[in-house]
Amino acid sequence: MDRRLFIKLAASTAAMSAVPAVGAALAADPIKVGVLLPQSGPGGLFGPSCENATNLAVAEINGAGGILGRMIEPIFADVGGPPSDANQAALKLWKGEKVDAFIGMHDSAVRGALTNLFKGQVPYIYTPVYEGGECAAGTYVLGETPAQQLEPVIPWMAANKGASKWYLIGNDYNWPRDTNTAAKGYIEASGGTIVGEEYLPFTADNFDSNLAKIKSSGADAVLITLVGGASVGFNRAFASFGLPDSVVRLGTLIEENTLAGIGAENSKNLYSSAGYFAAIDTPAATAFSKAYHGKFGADAAALNTLGESCYEGMKLLQALAEKAGSLDVADLENAADGTSYDGPRGRATMSERHVSRDVFLAEADGAGFKVVEVFPAVSAGKNCQ
Repeated sequence: MDRRLFIKLAASTAAMSAVPAVGAALAADPIKVGVLLPQSGPGGLFGPSCENATNLAVAEINGAGGILGRMIEPIFADVGGPPSDANQAALKLWKGEKVDAFIGMHDSAVRGALTNLFKGQVPYIYTPVYEGGECAAGTYVLGETPAQQLEPVIPWMAANKGASKWYLIGNDYNWPRDTNTAAKGYIEASGGTIVGEEYLPFTADNFDSNLAKIKSSGADAVLITLVGGASVGFNRAFASFGLPDSVVRLGTLIEENTLAGIGAENSKNLYSSAGYFAAIDTPAATAFSKAYHGKFGADAAALNTLGESCYEGMKLLQALAEKAGSLDVADLENAADGTSYDGPRGRATMSERHVSRDVFLAEADGAGFKVVEVFPAVSAGKNCQ
């Protein structure tokens, strides 16, 4: 072979052999996921368990090869402040860090601001309990709606706890107000009445006048949609007024961290409705708890429905991306309905951007919860009209 021809062929072969190496390098670029959690403010007590559960899901997914052959790189941001601050934090991750998708566990006011910011241009998985009705393009919801948390539970409270005269109290924003709008219909359908309703700022820390109103109203049940520290303060004061002997409490955001703040001595006649509790005794939930404490230790932030929802958020992102074959919103939109994954709560399947799931009613039992009723495969209701 001519020496010059040999050199050209060798160079060409070397160049072609380099192409797969470049492709492999590009394929190895991580998927950056912006994880938006309240690490301060009223919901700050939920942040540690949410961060732990997210990191557990990332470790498991990366250990199994990642998503579409790429590792996940979570980038956390604090969205515990007002929506305008959350928007700035998300914008920095989106445009500055070039994140590929977002997972958010935060309040509904922040969610509304973020869907307006994203405008369906980037995948966004919203994980906590919320008021229902979210249908923005590119947004996928894991959390329970009032149709799940309250529609089956309020009749149970009427039949088993004699709850008929309800007082509604929550923080003053869209989740409590819209949840209570739905609750009124469920209460009326169960033969009950509303004897009081009020909304408090997040900064509220004295509840004497509210509790005096509850006492004078003749209420035998209180529906609580207060968040974090406000819920802790209210429930502690509720006990000091001697109300638990005659009034049952039902919360839709009272989880293990909040219960720890309330204290066992203040938790008589206190119930919570959620899709997950640390006390759930199923193989999937037990395996999740074992993995969580195995990774973060026995003294890690308490497992709860909000932390667990962040774990599921990563699992849903994996399921959506692998079904769609990409993280492009248009592809995800086509793939979303019918997407399924397995998590600590069991198997979940997406329909109209939401998932049906088992709902658990639990009673505070000392420092933890005891599940007293399970409502299987409850639909999230009609959210995309």
